[in-house]
Amino acid sequence: MAKKLSKVDAVIVGSGWAGGIIAAELAKKGYKVVGLERGENKKPEDYIGTKDELRFSRRYEMMQDLTKETITSRKRDSETALPVRTNENALLGTDTGGAGVHWNGVNFRFLPYDFEIYSKTVERYGEGKIPKDMTLQDWGITYNDLEKYYDQYEKMAGISGEKNPIGPERSDDYPNPPMKDSPAIRLFKEATKKLGYHPYHIPSANVSKTYENPDGQTINACMYCAFCETYGCDFGAKSDPLVTVLPTAKKTGNYELRNGANVTRVLHDGKRATGLLYTDNTTGIEYAQPADIVVLAGFIFTNTRLLLLSEIGTPYNPKSGKGIIGKNFTGHFNNINYLGARGFFDEKKFNNFAGAGAFGATIDDFSGDNIDHSQLKFLHGFEVQIQTTGNRPIATNFVPSGTPSWGKEFKDKSLHYTNRNLYVNALAGTLPWKNNYMDLDPTYKDFLGNPLLRVTYKYTDQDKNLIKYAIGKCEEIMKEMGADKVEPDTVPDDIDFNSSYTTGHFGGGVIMGEDPDTSAVNNYSQMWDMDNLFVVGASSFPHFPNYNPTETVGALAYRAAEGIDNYLSNGGGLLVNRQNKRKNA
Repeated sequence: MAKKLSKVDAVIVGSGWAGGIIAAELAKKGYKVVGLERGENKKPEDYIGTKDELRFSRRYEMMQDLTKETITSRKRDSETALPVRTNENALLGTDTGGAGVHWNGVNFRFLPYDFEIYSKTVERYGEGKIPKDMTLQDWGITYNDLEKYYDQYEKMAGISGEKNPIGPERSDDYPNPPMKDSPAIRLFKEATKKLGYHPYHIPSANVSKTYENPDGQTINACMYCAFCETYGCDFGAKSDPLVTVLPTAKKTGNYELRNGANVTRVLHDGKRATGLLYTDNTTGIEYAQPADIVVLAGFIFTNTRLLLLSEIGTPYNPKSGKGIIGKNFTGHFNNINYLGARGFFDEKKFNNFAGAGAFGATIDDFSGDNIDHSQLKFLHGFEVQIQTTGNRPIATNFVPSGTPSWGKEFKDKSLHYTNRNLYVNALAGTLPWKNNYMDLDPTYKDFLGNPLLRVTYKYTDQDKNLIKYAIGKCEEIMKEMGADKVEPDTVPDDIDFNSSYTTGHFGGGVIMGEDPDTSAVNNYSQMWDMDNLFVVGASSFPHFPNYNPTETVGALAYRAAEGIDNYLSNGGGLLVNRQNKRKNA
């Protein structure tokens, strides 16, 4: 039997951005909060002097041990799903701070269109534009509702950026100026301006100057060392939970973070969550942590799986279309959403080994519904960007196609083009479909004997048509940049999902909306079926826009924290009235 611990006000799964923000906000208000993190305890100083490509980029030291717990994956219902066992195919974060520590630091706000995508699509094109089996829906919240939380997140994280020339309205500027220019960024901006587009610097959590945030935490200035993605920051210069929200929570004296705590169930009586059940990874002892408020703030696979294991909510059934938990799995996939064109320059030379995760420029002219889709065979859109993250010597060696893979010519071209190539890529949005979903695997279990989560996902003509159009725009821009050889990526007509989960951008499973029949949580991330249970993170995204997700995860976490405080201060109950007005396909 599990050892029962003393009750606290709130218990939170995860210590990444979502869990860290909620912990900090509740702890500042005097609530007693416990965080449960299955990974090891980590501090900023653990990442000093760790620019080791072999250790972090090749051997994935910061990633989840997939031999103990993973997901299973397949392309269609008729297949048997298989476990994803190598980090080459799944970059799932672990340890204190989660994926918020090894991320690149790219920050975007989603567009107003994204939050009302069903209504705005029908309004502009008619309902017939939405393909059969595309399960598009509004989020139950608008951009204007979320704007103040975006602003709060940006000030906490010290985001460095410049105004998007065609972006939605903002209540304030970014707290820090954009990152530096570079020859590659200037070339991209000049070319896109000549083509009539509207370039701007990528909003960045690689902070452009030393910054003290409103909670009194200091984030150092970025050194452009090029070791962001899959690394902790050597300089405390990449905004992450370790240098922002977690120390803010801890200094209140109201927050306790327990590492090595593997949560296996949400405890409940059928109407209310009563706490979390977890196993100590070191001792194997099982604990029950009671709480007035339970928050699931893990990655989407964790949140969805815990609800299914705990038998909370109705599992999604793709045949009937009924049920919610596991519905609308989407994301950014490396072989169909992150593609573009590489240019080789015979004369121009760049420094491709200096950079930062969010060091670059982008255009929004094709994002969301910024172009007319009337004559296009897809919905939604893409951003086009040049992102100079900094090449790594083991992984990087770009030469023009047709170059032999060995010998004198290979060596000569490898040396010549080391700093004479650039890549412009699109990041495309992904829309939900009836047959793309998650459920519990009937065969495979984790090291504690619990069923793994199973993903079923298949690309559609929508995905293929969208990325082919986007690659064409990338090729156009690279030609305008003056590359001597331009090599666009290709998308075969029979391209299929490759069961790769390396982008870290995935959503759905516990989706948000204003109708309990079509959503699991309301716009405070509060479960309709259990009002003291909050599920926070990209698991609430009904579709995946063409932007990186972290800023919206952060904004939704601030809104959830406000909702939890209201709930505890006012005697509980649902924070949003149920609506049954149809806003979904």
